[in-house]
This record gives sequence, structure tokens and C-alpha cells, in this order.
Amino acid sequence: MTADAPFDIATGDWRPKRDRARLIQSIIRFICGAFAAVSVLTTLGIISTLIFQAFEFLQEVPLSQYLTDTQWTPLFSSKQFGIFVLVSATVMITIISILVALPLGLLAAICLSEYASPNVRRILKPILEILAGVPTVVYGYFALLTVTPFLQTFVPGLQGFNSLSAGLVLGVMITPFVASLSEDALYSVPRSLKDGAYALGATKRETVTSVVLPAALSGIVASVILAVSRAIG
Repeated sequence: MTADAPFDIATGDWRPKRDRARLIQSIIRFICGAFAAVSVLTTLGIISTLIFQAFEFLQEVPLSQYLTDTQWTPLFSSKQFGIFVLVSATVMITIISILVALPLGLLAAICLSEYASPNVRRILKPILEILAGVPTVVYGYFALLTVTPFLQTFVPGLQGFNSLSAGLVLGVMITPFVASLSEDALYSVPRSLKDGAYALGATKRETVTSVVLPAALSGIVASVILAVSRAIG
């Protein structure tokens, strides 16, 4: 072999292949770094835009007025920008939705995990997951045109845009999140814990309330947190 031969007899090194591999690794490293930089720069751009626009907004509207004003009328002739009414309405609607979704979702999860047969669970679980993917605008349309007129028959004088109908429909919307994730948490409880409770003479209800629910509490709390974030959003 000559000195410039691609194969080194002493070391067994095939230099062209190693050089090609290094080149490919460098290209892949550059591409991954570029995508990572794009995501970071996009996030920084969003944050900087929000900061600059918020600074310009606060130059026109005092911070005290923004936090304490009870009206939000940016499209009226006398513009008012009070965030308090938006925050209070969001909190009220979220509380109503959780009061609806938590018992319904938890009971549905217990039913699917502990009482339903495998065939029923195999059918109902995908239906719950499909309901979780229904767009929010569909629920809003349903609340405005169906739920609100129905509530107005029982609550005279109820306005078209109200927190009650929004909270009820929002609770129905986030119920699949609570039910699906809580059911996964309940279903993942080890069978040995349930068998131990049955061996001690516990009934089905006692096993669910005293063994299964405490063991799956972290997953249930995670499902509620996800549902709350969905409701607030």
C-alpha cells in the first residue's frame, strides 16, 4: 500500500468511511442545533413581543386602573380596561366546571375500572377519549344556543352570556379528561393490594374507597390539574 492509500494496514483504519461518518454526524448535529435554536428564538420572540406590547399598554392605562377597574369595554367609545372582571369570571366558571367534572369524571373512572366488564371498558374508554378531542367552539355554541335558553326557563332574567351555563358546559367538556386519566390511575393499582383487601373481608365498595382510591390519588390529582388548566385556558 502507498502512503496515501485509503486503508491503513497497521491500524486497520478505513479512513474514507470514518470521514464520511464524521461528516454525517456534524450535519445531523448542525440540523438538531438549528431546530433547537428556532424553538428557543421563537419563545424569546413571543416573550419579548408580549413584554413590549404590555409596556406600551401600561403607558396608556395605569396599572392601578387595570387591576381594580370592574369593566372591560375596549370596543366602546369610553374604553375601560379592567382585568378584575375577567379574572373573577374565569375563576367562577372554573369552580363551577370542577364541581361538575370532578364527581362525574371520578364516578365514571371508578365504574370503568372496577365494575365494568372488559368488553364495556373497551368500548367506553375510546368514546371518552374522542369526547376529549371535541373543539372548544362546539361546546361554546352548544352553551349559547341550547343550555342558556334551557336555564332561562328556570332562572328568569338570566342573561345570554352568563357564568352558569358556561361553567356547566365547561364541566361537561373537561369530564373526559378527569374520567380517562383517573381511570388509568385506578386501573394501574396493583392487583395484590385489592386481593389483600378482599382477603381481609373487605367488600367491593370498601376496597375501592379504602385501597384503590388512596393508591391512585396522585394520578387523580394530576387529572384534576390537567382539567383545571384546560378549563382556565
